[in-house]
Amino acid sequence: WRGLVARMTDRRVVVLEGRGVLAVHGEDTRTFLQGLVSNDVNRVTPTQAIYAALLTPQGKFLHDFFIAEGADGAVLLDTEVGRLTDLTRRLTLYRLRSKVTLENRSQDMAVAVLFGADAAEAVGLASSDVGTAVPLAGGIAFVDPRLADAGVRALLPRDRVDDILRGAGFVAVQEADYDAERIAFGLPDGSRDMEVERAILLENGFDELHGVDWEKGCYVGQELTARTKYRALIKKRLMPVLIDGPTPAPGTPVRIGDKDVGEVRSSANRHGLALIRLEALDADGAATMTAGDARITPRKPAWASF
Repeated sequence: WRGLVARMTDRRVVVLEGRGVLAVHGEDTRTFLQGLVSNDVNRVTPTQAIYAALLTPQGKFLHDFFIAEGADGAVLLDTEVGRLTDLTRRLTLYRLRSKVTLENRSQDMAVAVLFGADAAEAVGLASSDVGTAVPLAGGIAFVDPRLADAGVRALLPRDRVDDILRGAGFVAVQEADYDAERIAFGLPDGSRDMEVERAILLENGFDELHGVDWEKGCYVGQELTARTKYRALIKKRLMPVLIDGPTPAPGTPVRIGDKDVGEVRSSANRHGLALIRLEALDADGAATMTAGDARITPRKPAWASF
């Protein structure tokens, strides 16, 4: 694991074709989003981005996204492109008389991840603090709001993204390369890792990954999320696993002997994420487990507090 995570030494970039951009603009934008999502939208500025989620009224996961401010002042949501229509539909249901417009900008804007030891400095970011943002070539670049070691995300004009990043010295790599590093860090990737209408934010690290603001007041699903935290109701956690053997398909049960203790989610290059019952872990978090024909070894991420 150490070698995988520490290998971020050169300037590398991957354009995430599975991500899209939803722009929200209009005079009621901040008020509208503030009452819906798990984080404080008022913290979003041209120099600060955040990570957040939209939940069901029962506090179950629907969508996660990164929120940044675009060059035109619109609030930009970096989210799953395949589920962007669903996100738009759900936000529209809450719009009522709010003066906001929802606009899919995925055709015009690309989402890229930049990683390497000096990725932040290469695009003009003076700080590597989580969420720190800077305008970039008509778009915006920001340190991953969840974990600075995960690199820099950039929302850029799609027709210029290659030239912009090549000019900054970045070399394109395969998405699986980034995926393996994301997984090694224990970072969830939307519905690939969190089951829609079933997953709970705190099982997936949203507290430690700066995805929930506990002081902002009400939002959809806030009551259950707060109760889960303050009553210590978390029984499972999403965590990285090392896979020894054939890569298990998403949804494959994790077992100790013949007892189900969890479920595999996304994987890449012999590394995966699995939702595992905390009671199944031994003292050092490395109980012997299997998934399909593979042996898996769980590892607690350095940032996690469970």
